Amino acid sequence: MAPHLLAPQPPGNAMTSPVEALVQQLDGKADESYDARAELIWIGSDAVPAIIDGLASLGGFGQLTAIEVFQEVSDPRCGPALIGLLDSDNPTVREWAAVALASLEIDGAVEPLRRAYRACLERATPPGWTEPDGIRWALTELGARSPVVPPLTTRLRAIAADDAPGWPSAHFTEVINDLADHAQVILYSQFWKVDAGRTYSVSGPGLDWELDWTAPWEHLVEESRTWSLLEASEAPAGDNIFVAPTWIDRTDLYPEG
Repeated sequence: MAPHLLAPQPPGNAMTSPVEALVQQLDGKADESYDARAELIWIGSDAVPAIIDGLASLGGFGQLTAIEVFQEVSDPRCGPALIGLLDSDNPTVREWAAVALASLEIDGAVEPLRRAYRACLERATPPGWTEPDGIRWALTELGARSPVVPPLTTRLRAIAADDAPGWPSAHFTEVINDLADHAQVILYSQFWKVDAGRTYSVSGPGLDWELDWTAPWEHLVEESRTWSLLEASEAPAGDNIFVAPTWIDRTDLYPEG
C-alpha cells in the first residue's frame, strides 16, 4: 500500500472519517498497522487530533504505534496525551511515552515524569528494567536529572572518539572501580564494536545478576562492583570494542532523600 493512499473506511461505519479509520487500524494485524502508521505519518500534523481522540480506544499495541507516529510527526499538541499515557496499565506504553516526551522536548513533562518514576519505585520495579531506565533517560535529557560521572570515568571517556558508544573496553575495570568508589551502582553494561565507521552490538558474557534492592545502598554498590568485575574478566576485548555501563546514584533509588 502506497504511504499516501487513504485506507478505505470500514463498512457500516459511515460516520468514521478516513483518518479516524486509520487510527483504529493501528491496533490491527502487523501489516495493517504498519500501513496505517505510514499513512498517518504522511498526513502529518493534520492527523494528530484524531490520534489523540482515538488513543483511549486503542490497545497496548495500537498505543505504542501511535507513540511512534507522534515522534515522527513531532507535533507538540501530543504532549498532554503522552503525559496521560504515563498512567497506562501497560509498562511498555509508560516507558515509550516517557521517552517520547523527552525526544519531543514537551513543556511541562518533568513533574509527570518524576511522578511516573516514583510510581515505579512504589511498585518495586527493579531500577535496571526498561521502564525506570527509560524514565531516567527522559529526565536526564530534559535537564531534570544529572548522572554522577566521577573524574576518572570522565577522563577515560575523553580518550575515545567523540562518536564512540562508550568507553574503550581496555578501561572497563577502571571505570567499574571508579563508579563503585563514588557510590554508584552499575545495573548492566552493553558492548559495541566500531568497524569501518559503523557500530555493531556485541554479545557480552551474559551474566544476569539481580540485586536485592531492599539491601543497604553500600551493599548494593559492592555487589554490583563484584558482578561487574566478573563481567569485565570475561568481556570481549579489542581496540575497537567499547563498553557502555548504565549506573544509578543513591538519589535514583531514594529521590526524596
